[in-house]
Amino acid sequence: MFNADIRDMFLKAGREHDLDPAALAAIAQTESGGIVTTRINGHDEPLIRFEGHYFDKRLSPADQAKARALKLSSPKAGAIRNPATQAARWQLLQQAAQINRDAAYESTSWGVGQVMGAHWHWLGYPSVIEMAETVRQSVQQQIELMCRFLTYSHLRDALNNHDWQKIAYNYNGPLYAKNQYDRKLAQAYALYQPLFPPSRPLTPLTA
Repeated sequence: MFNADIRDMFLKAGREHDLDPAALAAIAQTESGGIVTTRINGHDEPLIRFEGHYFDKRLSPADQAKARALKLSSPKAGAIRNPATQAARWQLLQQAAQINRDAAYESTSWGVGQVMGAHWHWLGYPSVIEMAETVRQSVQQQIELMCRFLTYSHLRDALNNHDWQKIAYNYNGPLYAKNQYDRKLAQAYALYQPLFPPSRPLTPLTA
């Protein structure tokens, strides 16, 4: 569960983006288990998840062959398993980045909200590398990335209305019910909602 300092960051971000901070915390709790950083080589880094099938699609034929031989990519979703530890996942990402850094970073989900790097352009970052470096700077920037994704994906109203099924569909895919992802969001929201002050009325999204 996020501590008071992290909850204050959700509160600040919610006010800046007109998003329910308890709902933001609920998504982050579901995505990251209430953990905001991991210690890698003496530095605090965001949580990541590498998607080998995304990586495969972004490579040239030569790089694709190299990545497949090293078991870093596959045309089949789920064929490249994520290691259990974040340290091993960061090592996997570094190996992929040696083949193609942009493709590796685009194929990784970043931070407490687990937003895919491939979204960097329409989320307003100059490059995927700059997006990743920004997110690595602080937890607040991780939360900012998640807020941008929710806002630019036109999910603000769904979040503020606690439409967990719609949020689950966009975050976990069409099979979200199999994973009970919407129920997990609702349960996390029930946990966090009492910890935040009553929110002011939120502005309806008009565009």
